[in-house]
Amino acid sequence: MNNKDPIVLIGSPPSPYTRKMIALLRFKQIPYKVIWGDPVQLLTSGDLANLNIDPPKPSLLPTFILENESNELSAFTDSTPLIRRFEKEYPSRNCIPINPVLSFLNYVLEDFADEWVTKYMFHYRWHFDEDIDNAGTLLPLNQVVNLDSKSLSSFKEHIAQRQIGRLGVVGSSDVTAAAIERSYERFLNLLEEHFSQFPFLLGNRPASCDFALYGQLSQLVGFDPTSRKIAHKVSPRTVAWTNIMEDLSGLEVSDEDWIDEDSELRSNGKEDFEYLSLEPPYRASNSLLSDVSEAALFLDAESFRVLRPYLVSIPSPSSLLNVNTHSL
Repeated sequence: MNNKDPIVLIGSPPSPYTRKMIALLRFKQIPYKVIWGDPVQLLTSGDLANLNIDPPKPSLLPTFILENESNELSAFTDSTPLIRRFEKEYPSRNCIPINPVLSFLNYVLEDFADEWVTKYMFHYRWHFDEDIDNAGTLLPLNQVVNLDSKSLSSFKEHIAQRQIGRLGVVGSSDVTAAAIERSYERFLNLLEEHFSQFPFLLGNRPASCDFALYGQLSQLVGFDPTSRKIAHKVSPRTVAWTNIMEDLSGLEVSDEDWIDEDSELRSNGKEDFEYLSLEPPYRASNSLLSDVSEAALFLDAESFRVLRPYLVSIPSPSSLLNVNTHSL
């Protein structure tokens, strides 16, 4: 597939994994074309039947239509390996850190969002009457907005019964409900604290874990009534972050934007969230002082005046000259 050709995917707005992947494609500035609908219907008897592609098994959202190893069009569904594929085929604006430690943390957090935060989403969507009514009504309308009332009522009942019956599959029950809900609120509290310092999970640029988390929160914050109310009460920063994550196509990023071992504020150092509050704002270099005058940024005026005659800047980390003990 030519990288200039738009990637085709089949999805649905209430699908957290659809939202995850569309947001990632936007950030990476990858051309795409999304078709709202059911992959099985579209590939067997719908608009894409002429492609002669077997529907994915199991049928999941989103479904991507991409070339396989034999250069033939095929259906792909698992978002995690798809992201790794896109990282190789579209290497600019990478969302997987090069640093192996950060890369590992990113993978863990992405998996946490895909496999655990989704339990929050499924639980809140199908455990409470208000949410069941909301999802049962909107899910079929997201497939066919002009569905007649009789069909809507039938689909609503069918979908609700099927999904409520699957609650146990994802670990949601009357026994586990309280634990899931406590976990959700605890998670929101952690995010509220984190987003008070960093705009993304791993620093000043999004990683694949951000898009995985966004996908689930797009539903918890934007679709399901009960979880939305809790999010607005516990973590307004998470609500705002979810809104921002939808389209990061215009965000300028660099390799220096990833969090590092110095990103925790200490008494003898500063980081971006402090430097950006200054006038004029700028980012931390995470390197040695290039000039003594930079010490004024973390010393008060009187301390800098007193210490100035005794301060020096080291030219380079590899310098063999110890300027602190050299006799002039």
